[in-house]
Amino acid sequence: MLVPFIRNHQFNLINKQVGHLQNTCNTVSDPKVVESVRIGTQTKVLEAFPEASELQQQLLRRFAALNSRGEFQQYLDSLEPFRTEIEPLEEKQLKKLFPKIKKLKVPDLTTVDFRNITYLGWTDIASNRLFIVYRLNGQYVGIEGRYTPTNKKGVCFLCNRQEEVALFSAITKAKPPKASPDYYKAIGNYMCVNSDACNKNITDVAMLEKFVYDVTGNYEA
Repeated sequence: MLVPFIRNHQFNLINKQVGHLQNTCNTVSDPKVVESVRIGTQTKVLEAFPEASELQQQLLRRFAALNSRGEFQQYLDSLEPFRTEIEPLEEKQLKKLFPKIKKLKVPDLTTVDFRNITYLGWTDIASNRLFIVYRLNGQYVGIEGRYTPTNKKGVCFLCNRQEEVALFSAITKAKPPKASPDYYKAIGNYMCVNSDACNKNITDVAMLEKFVYDVTGNYEA
């Protein structure tokens, strides 16, 4: 019996590959091209699940044999019972993650669907601060930093999609040996202003996890 095993970013990747195959089936008449896309999309999906069991792989492969829009939608719907969610957060947990911020403004957690997010992100416009909470190696990690809106679209370093972005700059806790007490280093990247859009687009957590490691300075966390 299959249990939930598809994380949000993995479902996004499946959705993207299914959409690519569906578009190919609808617009390309050359069977060799269609077959090539079937193989390519299936390969990309399976590569996102290196530890998948045989039963899980069978489920993941099914879309590659489909043809019509209705079939592809039914397939995506059939994956819903196998999607996981990150462990729901409570306000007190968020405050513990950011102990130095006495008046932390937290999002309304009752509106968050923890199955549809890879990370929890929100902004405090009054202080120009952006907050990220991500579950890494079994525990939540909180990162906060300054964000500078660009008021234009750009490529987000987390989801690699064109969205409205801001420059997010966080001070790393990592220090080189013999660093002076006042040493600090900021790490900056352009990321989505709207974390909901980012969570719908993200298909890989490698950049997110590298960023978390680089900022926290704890490569064993």
